[in-house]
Amino acid sequence: MLKDVFVTGMGIITAIGETADETLQALKSGYSPKAPARRFETALKDFPVCEVLAGNEALMSGLPLLPQDKPYSRTSLLALNAAGQALQSSPSKVPVKRMGLVSATTVGGMDYNEEHYGDLSSGKVNADSFEILDCADSTQKIAEYFNICYNVTTVSTACSSSANAIIVGARMLQNGLADKVLVGGADALSRFTINGFNSLDIVSPTGCTPFDANRNGITLGEGAAYLVLETRETAAGDSILCRLSGFANTNEAYHQTALSPDGEGAALTVREALKRACLDAGDIDYINAHGTGTVINDLSEGRAVESVFGACGAFGKIPPLSSTKAFTGHTLAAAGAVEAVISILAIGNGLLFANCGFSQQMPELSFTPNIALAEADVRHVLSNSFGFGGSNASLIFSKVS
Repeated sequence: MLKDVFVTGMGIITAIGETADETLQALKSGYSPKAPARRFETALKDFPVCEVLAGNEALMSGLPLLPQDKPYSRTSLLALNAAGQALQSSPSKVPVKRMGLVSATTVGGMDYNEEHYGDLSSGKVNADSFEILDCADSTQKIAEYFNICYNVTTVSTACSSSANAIIVGARMLQNGLADKVLVGGADALSRFTINGFNSLDIVSPTGCTPFDANRNGITLGEGAAYLVLETRETAAGDSILCRLSGFANTNEAYHQTALSPDGEGAALTVREALKRACLDAGDIDYINAHGTGTVINDLSEGRAVESVFGACGAFGKIPPLSSTKAFTGHTLAAAGAVEAVISILAIGNGLLFANCGFSQQMPELSFTPNIALAEADVRHVLSNSFGFGGSNASLIFSKVS
């Protein structure tokens, strides 16, 4: 029988807060800091993004033991801050030597390489500056800083990356490949990111409004989030935040950048997660949707939700659903872990978070997202992450009685 997996620590840094407590307060107050990029210039100078307020020097100041003889991408600095929070909040009953790390990113060190391209191309900097572009560099930086040297790996599956990192970490525990695992992901904003997504014509000029009839694209964000996963053998009882009761990933390979219009791949993923959790659709109290605010994604995910949940739910309808990307922006590889932390906050505080910016019902869907913060007994949360290429991941977090 597979072991249960518990969350015993978490850390997060996004545009709405640099800790879990700050994040919770922002979600409760409706704070959504969309504004034009401040750290660099881009052709889309008036388009809003969700930037972490702290600059790189401020992020480094929170890492007193960070070696100063190496270059660091902003992605790595965000990752180190969030990972440190997660580890600090997770005491163990026994010392853990077999600790694993599964970290995700898609942008990698692109932000650093953009800033220093002239020096790189002229040979004025050393080889380390080339190497930090690699997606594995931020993982290596975490492993070195926190002395993690057992089963260290990197996941990069577009927008489902850190959700898949959580799944890989859980499987490592269940198969005896580690006793404790740090899982999550990070991505920093860059010109490459903004211009790349704009080339697909899916960046909103006004700010994303998920599941709204007039939605016009994504708002890009940056950030990092990490969880500490353990089994009952090592987890200190008072440190358990919740149980990762279900998870699943699929790859429908419908299109390079789009989900299937009928939501078939997403629906399959959700059903598999429910099956693993031994839950019925009606047991889910809240859905933290992928909800990017694009025309295709929200319609596809909405149809998947209708397919799976139908008339189920405690109140005879689809469970309360919202996308918190309207607060944090789409943090790409970090999104799954960011929304995992938000899902755990929903359970721990008995809250259903609002779908910020919503104003008009989508005519193609039968349900309306949760439009206002509400109190509820939240026992099971479904969190969806759907990436390019049809790489879909669903996580279910459950309250521990």
